[in-house]
Amino acid sequence: MSALLVALISFLFFLEGYFFYAKFIEKVIGVNPHEATPAYKKYDGVDFIPAKNWLILFGHHFSSIAGAAPIVGPVIAISIWGWGPTLAWIILGSIFIGAVHDFSSLVISIKNEGRSIADITKDVISLRAKYIFSLFVFFALILVVAVFSYLCAKTFVTDGRIIFPSLGLIPVAMFVGFLIYKIRFNQTLSTIIGLTLLGVLVYLSTQMSITFNKDLLNIWIAILLLYAFFASILPVNILLQPRDYLSAYLLFFGIIVGFLGVFISCPSVNAPVFIKFNPQKTFPLWPLLFVTVACGAVSGFHSLVASGTTSKQISNQKYAKRIGYGAMIFEAILATLALLCVSGGLNFSQFKEIMKSSGPIVAFSKGFGILTFPLLKQFGAIVGVIILNAFILTTLDTATRITRYIFQEITGIKNRWFSTFVVIILAGFLAQGERWKLIWPTFGASNQLVAALALFVITLWLISKSKPYLPFLLSALFMLATTLGALFIQLIKYFKEKEILLFTVSLILICLAIYLLWEVIRKMKELLSKK
Repeated sequence: MSALLVALISFLFFLEGYFFYAKFIEKVIGVNPHEATPAYKKYDGVDFIPAKNWLILFGHHFSSIAGAAPIVGPVIAISIWGWGPTLAWIILGSIFIGAVHDFSSLVISIKNEGRSIADITKDVISLRAKYIFSLFVFFALILVVAVFSYLCAKTFVTDGRIIFPSLGLIPVAMFVGFLIYKIRFNQTLSTIIGLTLLGVLVYLSTQMSITFNKDLLNIWIAILLLYAFFASILPVNILLQPRDYLSAYLLFFGIIVGFLGVFISCPSVNAPVFIKFNPQKTFPLWPLLFVTVACGAVSGFHSLVASGTTSKQISNQKYAKRIGYGAMIFEAILATLALLCVSGGLNFSQFKEIMKSSGPIVAFSKGFGILTFPLLKQFGAIVGVIILNAFILTTLDTATRITRYIFQEITGIKNRWFSTFVVIILAGFLAQGERWKLIWPTFGASNQLVAALALFVITLWLISKSKPYLPFLLSALFMLATTLGALFIQLIKYFKEKEILLFTVSLILICLAIYLLWEVIRKMKELLSKK
């Protein structure tokens, strides 16, 4: 089948989702452009600051949610089940669940003073449920900060060419932020200046070869966590907004060039449409494909970004659909590009060999390099890795700030220096010595569990406001069933392999999900009995 045809069909679905289904959701959740947002009502010059333009905030939000996961997940799924079911879930999951989840989390947070979806749990379910949900989210985010600092440090010592553009983007972004916010320079010209400097950094990185001893891995982790510390406490318009805004253009460039490569070369999709429902009798398509694709269709982490940083910076509710729903659709487009890179840029035997020897990121970069060769020549693969690494960094600093918010909501501690210090110390402990690997295999399911719980919170909020709630409830139930199914499979696997820690963590997650479901059912009965 033609990769170009696959791309065109996918785009058609995504456009229909944005222009029709998103409009329906917008009406249901009651977007009100005349209602002041938390960025104005709670302005503090640090966290609550209205973005100068909705595009700047879109850049921040998109950069924060679009890390390595929407590339890695679909690539792994293709190798196990084939491209057909993988693409189907990317399209349907993102349109009907993932984008709705992100969009609704953003709007509900805006309507609740910019509070996180975990904190809002107190109002719609109970105080006890809020603390359980918040503690679970807090430790999941600590794991994210640890893993992303490790992965970024690993790429630095593996390929030194990435360091220059990755770290050089920090002063460039601060300069652009200074131009836009301090001296109120024209935003378009400021963006052009920033992107030109970024382009110079990327070009220079291809002309120099820097190598580092792998013994410096822990030092790089410490440097990156120090960066995350200051990125979390600085006012958002100094570093976070402009850095993520410029980083988004990197990904826009990658997506556009990638699909232009598909258009020019018109490759065939070489991978099988469908391999097997249950390969090796340990990977049933349901529920594991859904958990594997993860951020390419649905991610609980997105609700934390939407209700963590984005809701505190949005200047008008009328932009919520563009940012919340639109960014998730763009991430699904990225996941579709990743699918086409490995199934169209590589033949299936090449793909399987690279997956076995080097993993999904290398498979993506090689496929991206082949598809974009008519445009980028020999620089395609390195450009793909630079783009990917830029988003690892943006997710790192955003996750650190959100974890600080959650910590402050749990403890009531307002000091952002101390709160961020606690986050960095805990993440550093997990990152050093690769301790994070002990529990990382459970993250995929726990991330989907956060999405299910966020959808339940949204459902109960809608019921309390006498609004239609059925699409949200059905999505929540599907995600909960999928997550529990994946956790039960993991539980059996870890029991057989005598992986005591992973078995215990999976069991705790199952108990957490069942308990919170009981709380949701109790509260739902209470609310519906009053109608």
